[in-house]
Formats: sequence, C-alpha cells, structure tokens
Amino acid sequence: MQTSAARYFDNAATSFPKPPQVAAAIATYLNEGGGSYGRSSYPRAFSASRTIERLRDRMSEIIGTSLAENIVFTSCATMALNTVIRGFAWKHRRVLHSALEHNAVMRPLFMLQQKHGIELITMPAHSDGSIDLAKLSQCDFSNIDLVVVNHQSNVNGVIQPLEKLRALLGDIPILVDTSQSLGNTPVKADEWGLDFVAFTGHKSLLGPTGTGGLFMRNPALVESLIYGGTGSASDSYEMPTNMPDRFEAGTPNLAGLHGLLAALENKPECQYQRQDFVNLLTDLRKISNLSVYTASDIEWQGPVISMTCSHLEPGAFGERLYQEFGIETRIGLHCAPLVHRHLGTFPTGTVRFAFSPYHQRKDFDYLLEAVRKITE
Repeated sequence: MQTSAARYFDNAATSFPKPPQVAAAIATYLNEGGGSYGRSSYPRAFSASRTIERLRDRMSEIIGTSLAENIVFTSCATMALNTVIRGFAWKHRRVLHSALEHNAVMRPLFMLQQKHGIELITMPAHSDGSIDLAKLSQCDFSNIDLVVVNHQSNVNGVIQPLEKLRALLGDIPILVDTSQSLGNTPVKADEWGLDFVAFTGHKSLLGPTGTGGLFMRNPALVESLIYGGTGSASDSYEMPTNMPDRFEAGTPNLAGLHGLLAALENKPECQYQRQDFVNLLTDLRKISNLSVYTASDIEWQGPVISMTCSHLEPGAFGERLYQEFGIETRIGLHCAPLVHRHLGTFPTGTVRFAFSPYHQRKDFDYLLEAVRKITE
C-alpha cells in the first residue's frame, strides 16, 4: 500500500513532512559549511557559532524566557529530562508527577526510587489524566523537592494547566516535559514561573531527530551528567560554571541544529482550522464500537488523540488502517504505560493519531471514513 504525507498520522512519534528548508540547511552545513561551535576563530567556525546562538535566541522566544543563555542543547528531550532528574540536588527525596508521564520521566524516576529511595507521588487526576487541582490543593506539599509534569500527553493530547499549577505549588521547582506541546501549544516559562523546560526538536517544532534541549532557570540546582570539552576554560579539569557551557560538553549536533533553526524560521501555516479538528472529534465519538480518548474539555486538547474498537485489538485496527487505507498510526502503549493504566487501556493500549500543520480538512474526512468502514 502506497501512502503519502497526508496519510501520516504518527507525528507524536516524529513529525513528517519537515519544511524542505530543513534538509537543505543540513546539506549546506555538511557540504559547504563545516566548522565547529565555540572552538575556533576562522570564518567557518564563527558562522557555525552564530547559527547556534541565533537558534538559542529563537528557542528562548518559543519557550517564553528572556534567559537565552540558560538554554542548553541536548540530543533529545529524554536526555534533557534525565539531566534534571538524575542531576537534581535531592534533599527530602520526594517528587510529585502527573498521571500522564512518559517513560522518559518514569524510568529515571523509577531508577532513583529503586537505588536511592526517592518517593514517587502521583498527583490526583480526573478521568482523562488532567490534574485535579481541587484535590491537589488539599495535599501536603511539605518536603517535596521537585514536581514533574508532561505539558501535553502523547497518548490523548491532554494539556495540563501549568499556570494554575504553579500558583498552587508556590516555589517548589517544576520540571515540564514539552516534547508534545512545544510548537503547537503556547509555553510561557517566565510568565508561568517554570524552572525547567525540556524539549525536543523533531516533533511539533518540525526539526530533525537528534535535536533537543533544556531551559534551566536556576542551573545551580542541577549537577551536570556529562563532563568534557567545551571550548572554554580549557586550562582547567573542572567544568566551566558559566552557562550554557556547564551543560554542553562535547561537540553538539551541528548539522541537526542547523536544520532545527531552518524549521523554526520556515514553519508552515496550519492547513486546517481548529473547528475542523473539533468536528472530527465530534464525528468520531458518534461511531458505534469506538472509544475515543481525549481531554474532557476541548479547550485543553492538543493535536493527539487515541481510540480503541470494541471488536478489534489495537494491532489489528492499526494494521487494517494501513493495509486498506494507507494510514500510518502508532499502536500500543506509546512508551507511556502509566497513562494507559490511568485510562484503563493497559496492557493492549490504543491506536493513536497525531496531527500535523500540513494536514487539511480533507485528510480528516478521509481518516473519519476509514475508521467508520473498519469499525462499524
């Protein structure tokens, strides 16, 4: 079965297509650019360094912070999350997390629980996984070191109310996973008082894989996981204390970061209207034998949804979508068993659909008709 970008609904795993300028920027750097970041004084190196600093400034705008120098680049959001979770200066060894966390958070937390006795506390949640702020307000926040929150679920697209959460938690440090949200949902790190923001470049930012990063309001709270050359303070065996060098040991993925900047500077206009998406959800919910997993309140819904069919396992459902209609989706647990346990879809999981700004209303219509034919 031949397929096309219009039939690709796996954007929560990685976005496709990318703006054509992404591949062009990578090729230009590899074929014509050259030069390393922050390590030499010849023109090619200066050019590479200027590009990375321009990207850092652009990312600060997207994250919503004036502290561009406190943004460090990593290989992915998983690396960024591990940097904070494993390097955090734990005092009371208690952490709050939401019911919608990905294994990029839960596995390092579980490791700390097993090896160091860190206590993991799941915040009270509504049936869709959104934080129950009323119940949370009655909880004891004493001796909580860190709060970890997935801004937008990679399973059902629920967006968590970060601003309200910050108001409730006082000054407890918050680590936010924006892997799914950054690029399609506003993030305001300074306005909302977010302490750590982990991000990836290859999802809604439409950049290449192997790119990501971390914003740290107070880097002193975290010990770096990786030590090595930075191009600065090279006379010392100690890591530099200045940002971003302290957390950027080793040569960065310059080709990928050139591509990420190109993605940010050439982001396409969304080809569908919000109401088109709302109408799709409404029509899907009318299909018998189909359960659709989304936010209870459409205002807190991102461009990711899941579904199950009463008479088809997710694997068979997804296979038929591809074989009969060329529709590419993600089936199973989506590296988020915590979420599926909360939703009641563990252990088989769901069929997930994640949308792109390149999708059009006609693609929604095609998807709707395909689901109808398979499930009814």
